[in-house]
Amino acid sequence: MAASSSHVMAIVFLAALLPASSPSPSPPPSSSSPAPPLQYSQTWTLFKIQQMLNHPPMLSHWRRTTDFCGGGGTSAPSAAVVCYGDTVTQLHIAGERGSPPLPMNFSIGALVLALSRLPDLKVLTLSGLGMWGPLPDKIGRLESLEIVNVSGNYLYGGVPAGIAGLASLQTLVLDDNLLAGEIPSWIGDMPSLAVLSLRNNSLSGAVPSSLSRMASLRSLVLASNNLSGNLPDLGMLENLQVLDVAGNALGPAFPAIGRKVVTVVLSRNRFAGGLPADELASLYLLERLDLSWNRFVGPFMPALLSLPAIRYLNVAGNRFTGVLSDKVACGENLRFVDLSSNLLTGSEPACLRPEPEKKPATVVLVNANCLDIAGDGDTSSQQHPSPFCQNQALAVGITHGKTVKLGALGIPPYRTFSLVELEAATDNFENSLLLGQDSFGEMYRGRLGNGTLVAIRSLKVKRNQTSLNFSRHIETISRLRHRNLVSALGHCFEYDLDDSTVTQLYLVFEYVQNGNLRSRISQGTEGRKLTWSQRISAAIGVANGIQFLHGGMMPGLYGNNLKINNVLLDQNHVAKISSYNIPILGEAMKSEGGAGSKHQAESPMLSDKTDIFDFGVILLEIVSGKPITSLYEVEIMKELLLWAVADEDLVRRRSFADQEVSKGCSDESLRTIMQICLRCLAKEAMQRPSIEDVLWNLQFAAQVQDDWEGDNHSNEGSLVSSSSRVTKSSRFQNEQMTRSGREKEGEVSSARGSVWLQAATEDGNFETACNTGRRQAEDERY
Repeated sequence: MAASSSHVMAIVFLAALLPASSPSPSPPPSSSSPAPPLQYSQTWTLFKIQQMLNHPPMLSHWRRTTDFCGGGGTSAPSAAVVCYGDTVTQLHIAGERGSPPLPMNFSIGALVLALSRLPDLKVLTLSGLGMWGPLPDKIGRLESLEIVNVSGNYLYGGVPAGIAGLASLQTLVLDDNLLAGEIPSWIGDMPSLAVLSLRNNSLSGAVPSSLSRMASLRSLVLASNNLSGNLPDLGMLENLQVLDVAGNALGPAFPAIGRKVVTVVLSRNRFAGGLPADELASLYLLERLDLSWNRFVGPFMPALLSLPAIRYLNVAGNRFTGVLSDKVACGENLRFVDLSSNLLTGSEPACLRPEPEKKPATVVLVNANCLDIAGDGDTSSQQHPSPFCQNQALAVGITHGKTVKLGALGIPPYRTFSLVELEAATDNFENSLLLGQDSFGEMYRGRLGNGTLVAIRSLKVKRNQTSLNFSRHIETISRLRHRNLVSALGHCFEYDLDDSTVTQLYLVFEYVQNGNLRSRISQGTEGRKLTWSQRISAAIGVANGIQFLHGGMMPGLYGNNLKINNVLLDQNHVAKISSYNIPILGEAMKSEGGAGSKHQAESPMLSDKTDIFDFGVILLEIVSGKPITSLYEVEIMKELLLWAVADEDLVRRRSFADQEVSKGCSDESLRTIMQICLRCLAKEAMQRPSIEDVLWNLQFAAQVQDDWEGDNHSNEGSLVSSSSRVTKSSRFQNEQMTRSGREKEGEVSSARGSVWLQAATEDGNFETACNTGRRQAEDERY
């Protein structure tokens, strides 16, 4: 039996070596009788291990006469052997990572095989020994292991599946190695595992969701790897005390954690959005909270300073806003606070100021904010430059920017928004309000303080640009206001804390929530489909929007990738185009050599004709009532339309038209829409009509439809015969001869990207309207 002194020394050493929450091995029963000698085979195994490790200095006292179970095998703190009876139960060897270096013929597999000859080994520490190679699956042969620590070596490969066979394993420490690949999901099925530490490796991928089932888990350390994605739900792990995932690419969602946590370290990741105030305020045992250098936004929680057990709080390097005051309270145990590099205003709380009589003193860092440290209104002392602090991007105490254009269209005037307004409108860009995202950024639904619903587009921008670089683009965007466009309401810049360059641009658009045009035509249910007159009105609205984009501003916006599901309807069924090009995205597409660059290099005339073709596809669906989802379907429907208008056959035309409206439309209006639709779909761009020509035909169709409805109120579906309509038809034919082939003149436009908006259908679903310029695959276009 082991001597009690050596046993106690070994247990103390183990407790210091492993994380604080590690379970301690069961001590052997005490006895005053001499310990029996170690079995010869196990003595031989220990000497074999000494040889494999190149006789490291910490094992220099191991000799043939050493009584391993009598305390002779222990040279604390770097080496210890603990026995139970005549068998080894614990082996601890700690070096200085390869000093001396291991021989060239070292084999980690052979070492594990030797260790398997210690059948009762429960605790194994082989740290800092310079061992290399993939940790072999045969480690599963050490079936009695409860604690494994092989940190500080050069082990590579993945976490071996053989570990899954260690049913009694309570602690697994593989820190500071070269392990790669993903964290295996089977780790979550190890019922006894209480400590999992994989710090400082090269592990990648997502943290497996199976970890949420580890009811015994007390410490989870995954810091300094390449992990990404959201953490699994850890809220049900009632025993979890330590969570350290610093130095990865995790996020953006704040992880769900249990209420018994003592340490939470999320620093240097990609966590974003606001903090879960209620959850954090309930962490009464929390001593250490490190959220530094992430992307958190929104008001700072002063309640974090007064958590009952908090000792260390670090929220540096985020975008926290809010006003600090003297009234903020601090916890009695607080010893370190870092609020630096945020957007905080006000003054340093009194409880954080130095107090000579307070020992030990609290370390407080508040630099690089907009705080009034001296109490005289001067924010210059180790704070952001005064102009930066006064910039509207800080979103604290900022008045609204100048109105660019008064709203004569029933929509608010264009203006500059502050970041705090947008954060409040989106609940700090809450994930549940995310409508979608693409390579340029994200789109959120928001509600302004006055109740106005808006769509907020967050755009990534190139580095080292100031707000002046965007002035021309903002001027263009401010003019995107038309009855038949989803209009721009304003913008907001977010700035870099260090050099005041723009890091993010937010564009705010009106939010249209009565569904899209397709939902009221080809996908509409009975009673919700638009009438023929309403369809013509919607088509005129779209054409008016196109005309404004092409000629209502200089230079015009062409190549807008128009789609029927990107045409939204307001409460009055007014059609609004929600996808159109803007310069900022276009330059990004051109600089990246994206799919849109070829298209945008075309002349305005050809881009104009692309929009005309797209409009023809919309007309085709308006007339037929059938959803068109590919270029192949466009060609099929076009052939059917040619057949329908080839002869003056009323039956053919009405058989092609949507049966929901075929009896409620005049033949002349139907024929006019069909004919202009065919011209828009001409294969040769130069054969397609101008948008003015399209508008004239649509307005003519609307007029004859109105006359027909008035004259034939009780005879739906009858032929038009009044002389006034014949006169109009003749005028239409003559005018068409002069308009056909006429092309609109305009300046050559620069390359442009797209506005990307979301259409909310009445059932709450969202249709993505993402324009990337040139169609990437024709069959996926509609």
